[in-house]
Amino acid sequence: LIVLGQHVTLDAGTGCVHTAPGHGREDHEVGLEYGLDVYSPVDDSGCFTEDVGFFKGQFVFDANKDINAKLKENGALIKSESVKHQYPHCWRCKKPVIFRATPQWFISMDKTGLRKRSLEEIDRVKWIPHWGRERIYGMIENRPDWCVSRQRAWGVPITIFYCEKCDSLLINQKIIDHIFELFKKHGADIWVEKEAKDLMPQGIACEKCGGSEFRKETDILDVWFDSGVSHAAVLEQRDYLTWPADLYLEGTDQHRGWFHSSLLTAVGTRGAAPYKAVLTHGFVVDEEGKKMSKSLGNVVAPKEVIDKYGAEILRLWVSASDYRDDIRISDNILKQLSDAYRRVRNTCRFLLGNLSDFDPAKDAVPYSTMPEIDRFALHNLALLIEKGLKAYDTYEFHVIYHSLYNFCTVDLSSFYLDILKDRLYTSSQKSLQRRSAQTVMYAILDAVVRLMAPILPFTAEEIWSFIPNREAKEESVHLVSLPVVKAEWKNAELSKRWEYLLNVRGEVSKALEEARTRKLIGHSLDSSVIISGDAETHKKLSGFKDDMRSVFIVSKISFVQENEAEADNGSKYKSSEVEGLSILVVPAPGEKCERCWVHDPSVGTIADHPTICSRCNEAIGN
Repeated sequence: LIVLGQHVTLDAGTGCVHTAPGHGREDHEVGLEYGLDVYSPVDDSGCFTEDVGFFKGQFVFDANKDINAKLKENGALIKSESVKHQYPHCWRCKKPVIFRATPQWFISMDKTGLRKRSLEEIDRVKWIPHWGRERIYGMIENRPDWCVSRQRAWGVPITIFYCEKCDSLLINQKIIDHIFELFKKHGADIWVEKEAKDLMPQGIACEKCGGSEFRKETDILDVWFDSGVSHAAVLEQRDYLTWPADLYLEGTDQHRGWFHSSLLTAVGTRGAAPYKAVLTHGFVVDEEGKKMSKSLGNVVAPKEVIDKYGAEILRLWVSASDYRDDIRISDNILKQLSDAYRRVRNTCRFLLGNLSDFDPAKDAVPYSTMPEIDRFALHNLALLIEKGLKAYDTYEFHVIYHSLYNFCTVDLSSFYLDILKDRLYTSSQKSLQRRSAQTVMYAILDAVVRLMAPILPFTAEEIWSFIPNREAKEESVHLVSLPVVKAEWKNAELSKRWEYLLNVRGEVSKALEEARTRKLIGHSLDSSVIISGDAETHKKLSGFKDDMRSVFIVSKISFVQENEAEADNGSKYKSSEVEGLSILVVPAPGEKCERCWVHDPSVGTIADHPTICSRCNEAIGN
């Protein structure tokens, strides 16, 4: 008989192979397709059964010589030679193995519609990342019936009985309920400890022949069935939990494992998926993306990381990593994260240090009276909060970390806080300008510490304990909710105007650096900046006259029409980033104020305070 099978190829050999439906998965499937007998004359010990007759009791590999001899004796051996080829071996003992088709317990995927209902439930679950849906959908769609029995000595027993007289299967609700009560009282070990007659209810007889003697099933359940019903064991046995679970969380291999078996057991018994969302993560690898191995010496032990960098850095590494791919770790990566952590921490220290005399209940400035730059800072804070809350909702913790880090280093340290220093240190203590800055700083610190609490719990708790005159009275930051955005903070038009000014600021910084290179100035406060541009540029910058000096951190700023600007022998910086913008940097007029460091002509003209400027004189007078 010649049959066809897709598993046979022309890559090696003749393209013709011997087929044994009882000894190989592909052979078995082809045999079922063609209606062949599933012939398997090998017992549990690997020896031939009496079906083979002459070779009964011989171990299959030991019988090869006798088989050849018998073929020769019968004149059926045409040729005999040894051929080297690939053959399956045991992964543990490295000895050759054979496959046997044996009676097993299966859960049908199609007879009761389990496959169809499972596929429908997959589309009701939120899969994170989204490709998890395609992966498990394809597995369920194409999988065979689920073989749930295993031939092992230890495990969860399959509680089935067989009649000793007629070998019929015996199981009904009365027996199931009785076994359940025995297991509940004595544990599953009673199945092994007791005989069949001691495990069955009184008066049970074989439904087919009336026999009264039975034997137990010796197979156990597939361990994936064990884990697959954990949703029932955990969620339904505790009053404080609800079914289904909000989230299942495991590695990418569990689409074939726990996620898979949990879905089938839940749909089969409960009619729905056991989870609302499933999150999948990659595995930890070294800096080069290689799997960790003791032999390679690239294993990074968590305890060593904690001892060297602290638990907070280990948590930060987890939250900073995009878990959708394999996650890299090395000492170099941890050092970089440690540096990033210090920047975030130092930003919070700066905020705390400038809030020591601030009480939000008494000193807070209304949004409507704040300078534009403070309102711009609150707009950016609102964007951070919205991005952070969305990231928490979608479990994108790396987005939270990177957003917090960029906000602290770029929006705050490199821009807003750098500009605020002049106001904080030179304005009078209770002035509107200083209190406005403190109001915004308080809002920023309160929001940032709440956002970082889930990923940097110790740091957030420490910062929380030092916030002066805290509005929230909870002792722990972990007892308060995540921050909320005040509607008035968001101002897209204001943001657009200030983003333009930030672009100009970047160009001014380049011009200042050129002047510093030419030894024309030292610190930026040693300079006076003259900006020239076309009418459109003048229009855009005219609304910032009161802000530009502090934003650019220079002593003097002036704006002239393009044709009015001094040539300065070609030293003018012409921007390639901002159209119609030219910048001229010259030494600032006047002496340097020893209090604010700004060069001003008024320094030396005040009799009582000849070393400070008129602005500082007014501040200390107040």
